[in-house]
Amino acid sequence: MPQRATKIVATLGPASSDPALLEAMIRAGVNVVRLNFSHGKAQDHVDRANLVREAAQRAGREVGIMADLQGPKIRVGKFAEGKVQLEPGQPFVLDASRTEPGDIAGVGLDYKELPRDVKAGDTLLLNDGLIVMTVDKVVGDAVHTTVKLGGELSNNKGINKQGGGLTAPALTAKDMEDIKTAMSLHADYVAVSFPKNATDMELARQLCNMAAAPYGHKPGLIAKIERAEAIPELENILRVSDGIMVARGDLAVEVGNAAVPGLQKHMIKMARHMDKVVITATQMMESMIVNPVPTRAEVSDVANAVLDGTDAVMLSAETAAGKYPLETVQQMAAICQEAEKTEYDPLEDDFIGQTFTRIDHAIAMGALFTAHHLKAKAIVALTESGSTALWMSRHSVRMPIFAVTSKLATQRRMTLFRNVRPLLVGTSADRDTALADAEADLKKRGVMQSGDVYAITVGEPMGRPGGSNTLKICKAG
Repeated sequence: MPQRATKIVATLGPASSDPALLEAMIRAGVNVVRLNFSHGKAQDHVDRANLVREAAQRAGREVGIMADLQGPKIRVGKFAEGKVQLEPGQPFVLDASRTEPGDIAGVGLDYKELPRDVKAGDTLLLNDGLIVMTVDKVVGDAVHTTVKLGGELSNNKGINKQGGGLTAPALTAKDMEDIKTAMSLHADYVAVSFPKNATDMELARQLCNMAAAPYGHKPGLIAKIERAEAIPELENILRVSDGIMVARGDLAVEVGNAAVPGLQKHMIKMARHMDKVVITATQMMESMIVNPVPTRAEVSDVANAVLDGTDAVMLSAETAAGKYPLETVQQMAAICQEAEKTEYDPLEDDFIGQTFTRIDHAIAMGALFTAHHLKAKAIVALTESGSTALWMSRHSVRMPIFAVTSKLATQRRMTLFRNVRPLLVGTSADRDTALADAEADLKKRGVMQSGDVYAITVGEPMGRPGGSNTLKICKAG
């Protein structure tokens, strides 16, 4: 088992759907597989989820599955020729009522509300900000603009408004159907695109819980932070989510590229402080879509996210459609491991001014503190819900946290927690038997040898979520 704290999320797509290749990618370090619901039909996602579960079983590793919802389609329509070449200074009309294919003068809109959301003087950014237009006037359903930064505009490219302010709801009718599909395949996480506030995430939670109830399942919810409006609402969004994704693509278009690195650090810090998980995403290894090695800048980018304390780094097109999906995972794993060697975050600082009102939280913190000072070989958490392991994972320690659970859903949920190695063990209801079984399992895996000191947390009576109330320091027999 590789000693790497930072988790890797890889997007499944045409380039990575070969069963043998997917198995190799999981062996190389993929912890969570992302299914992008922007592409494909319901059955495609069910088939891909089965592919992932089978590949993970062959690799002898458990991986999580994250269903990433498409969200609102804020896009232009299609062009007669598939694309047009826009020049700076030329007029261009974005027309919500246009039904015929677009041309050099204008194009229709998939997003019919745009004329209501913009006014003269606004700046629109198309195709991830590669094309910039200034709004001159809005006449009925037609937004008249002047091209400021030209280039090639092709079918269905995205539209952003500088500074945010588009009213599109985070959850569309398609997303609501996709949630049902995601729950039928027991997705461990659901990523919600373009939430503006906590209400968007609360609605997503209700829909997920309703769709998951027949399966006895409850997914974790990830809010993708990609709208300018979400930034001031970040704390409220985090409070009702299980984690966030620093979605640097759309976010950069709305707030400006230069603002994103600082926001990334702020978001990671806040998520950790609030005991939530955080994924850093978008263009992390972009050049490896076509090249077998990353650029030096990409290496630094991944390493900096690791040093900021992100739980996971994510690959999108690199593994979904790139030429080198396996090599990309291998390179990313190596960068994460190397960056973690230089990490320094004094544990004592995390406890200054902190008060722990819950017994299980205090036990988790006590285990970290004690194991750190005893230079223990590992921390072992017997956990039903995964909460103890999550709390421990919010702090930097130089030893692995082994989360032992009897619940498969909990094991899969913990695949995203930084520095947590989730193990599925048929834990006994008798405490002493359970502790002995956990130690035997870790010795069998080569994690511990006789004489090694380790810390273990457990709840009595066993089998009750949120019941960790015992910390024990053991020496392996």
